[in-house]
Amino acid sequence: MSLVRLNIKGISYSQTQNGAYALILNEIDGDRKLPIVIGAFEAQSIAIALEKEIRPPRPLTHDLFKNFADRFDIVVKQVIIHKLVDGVFYSSLICERDKIEEIIDARTSDAIALALRFNAPIFTYKNILDKAGIYLKVNPKNDDESQDDSVLVDDFIAEELESSSAKDVYKNKTLDELHNLLDEAVANEDYEKAAKIRDEISKR
Repeated sequence: MSLVRLNIKGISYSQTQNGAYALILNEIDGDRKLPIVIGAFEAQSIAIALEKEIRPPRPLTHDLFKNFADRFDIVVKQVIIHKLVDGVFYSSLICERDKIEEIIDARTSDAIALALRFNAPIFTYKNILDKAGIYLKVNPKNDDESQDDSVLVDDFIAEELESSSAKDVYKNKTLDELHNLLDEAVANEDYEKAAKIRDEISKR
């Protein structure tokens, strides 16, 4: 599978969903964006790394990891977003020490916060970008790209949180209840809802 290099376009704060942030990654040789919902702490850590002038009085967790790695000659060579399951992105840190390479599993938000501190490139697989990549700019007549971005990112975050909340609701249902809900969704031709319920049944 071919890798696609990404860079960080920015972090968007949701105007409608309190405390929700989206990290926007951009494919370097294309127009697609990969939005990833992240927590407030990770958003702060990434924002501080992007703003080189800002230095916290004491090291944040990701700064501590960088200091620790430097002390023991460990280098993060690259970050690969390698999997997308149920809206959750999975990443790996490709690290090197004494010319020996190791792969370490990491949350995508943590991996990117560290990639910034190590100046490491960020990649994903083409099939993940094909599946989750979006074009944020929808109105070519509007020159204010950031406005389009913020509106669409807001919609994206709301959709992701709603989807996550719906999954939590299904987790608490019994198998019989899920089968009844599935029949009801199919009868109402709500196939998107039916797919989510079917996914939950498959996990049992």
